[in-house]
Amino acid sequence: MNSFVNGYYQFAVWAMRLAYLNILWFVFTLVGLFFFGLMPATAGMFAVVRKWVSGDTDIPVFQAFWKSYRQEFFKANLLGYILAGIGYLLYIELQILRAQENMVYFVASYGVIALFIVLLIVLLYSFPIFVHFNISTLQNIKWAFVIGVIHPILTIALIAILLFVHYVTFITIPALLFFFGGSVTAFILTWGASKTFTKYEPSNV
Repeated sequence: MNSFVNGYYQFAVWAMRLAYLNILWFVFTLVGLFFFGLMPATAGMFAVVRKWVSGDTDIPVFQAFWKSYRQEFFKANLLGYILAGIGYLLYIELQILRAQENMVYFVASYGVIALFIVLLIVLLYSFPIFVHFNISTLQNIKWAFVIGVIHPILTIALIAILLFVHYVTFITIPALLFFFGGSVTAFILTWGASKTFTKYEPSNV
């Protein structure tokens, strides 16, 4: 009975932590008028989750979140705008190629789709790397790609887990996405990506 009560208590504690962090992420995204707040708020969320995954579960969440949000505001936005810009250009290129009737252009469009997949891989690892390593934005993008490609099983597993969790939540209790969508995603990605980081720390990435 004690183990059941303790397990329920731990579950409740983690649920509160994740919900609180998700609300912080949402609120500070709005504070930055979305376009300027989303990326630093995401950096703050991942910074807190990194502490949790490392075993430091008693940190003051707001202070850790705010510190990262404030210090990484411009750097996080730079990373976000570069990735968003690449995604936008790929989308435009895909639309142009698919609008052509020539088969050569249609085949070339699959090359753009392949680049979209590469961009997805980079997105998976960018923020776990961002809050773990003190490197430049271009190095961040490079190592997100390298780690994602070198560890294909992990990459596929992370995508599958995220799709499953979000799909099940959406078709059962979609309101939970508001309270846990961002923080749970950050936790899954950070937990998975952190398993690879020790291999790259000696070389200082």
